[in-house]
Amino acid sequence: MSAAFRRPPAAEVSRLRTRLPWWALALPVVSFIALLALVAGSSEASAASARQGLAPLLELLAELLDGGVR
Repeated sequence: MSAAFRRPPAAEVSRLRTRLPWWALALPVVSFIALLALVAGSSEASAASARQGLAPLLELLAELLDGGVR
């Protein structure tokens, strides 16, 4: 059997398996929930000239992806 297809020793495998800290999963989840709450709550804001809902955000993203900036 060639060296490329051999399994590494058990000591090396245990060194390769590392556990993530709790905050490595918690921080992205918390930030996603916070941003989702901001986007969802924007429809309740009452500004005189502001457009409501997700449509303006999606239009801005589409323009940015096309390479144009307002």
